[in-house]
Amino acid sequence: MSLPNPEALTKAFSNAFSAQDSDAIAALFTEDADFLSLTGAWAEGRTGIAEVLRGEMAGAFARVKLVTGRTKVRPVFPGVTQVMQRYVLSGVLNADGSDAGRIGAVLSALMTRQEGNWRIVSASFTGEG
Repeated sequence: MSLPNPEALTKAFSNAFSAQDSDAIAALFTEDADFLSLTGAWAEGRTGIAEVLRGEMAGAFARVKLVTGRTKVRPVFPGVTQVMQRYVLSGVLNADGSDAGRIGAVLSALMTRQEGNWRIVSASFTGEG
């Protein structure tokens, strides 16, 4: 899935994550992208990103929903933009299956425009605090 502008990333990521659609999230990335997931897993390429997310969504994030918070979009160079998005996650499961409560997280994504559409080149999704 390519995006018409960097601002479209935050909703597309949130919707796909809440729908447990690891392939849709991976499609937001370039073919050779890098991704550091919320659990600290480092994935390379769309296939690797989808596999990591699929595993995480089968475990701790099986019921997770994302709510968007503050967004910052910073053009870096023509065709390159940094997007930072704060999310609040609910439905995260502890190892014993109990609810972990609400968790703050930030997606930091470097995006590039290719053939008129925007994709993530590199991103990290990290917990706050």
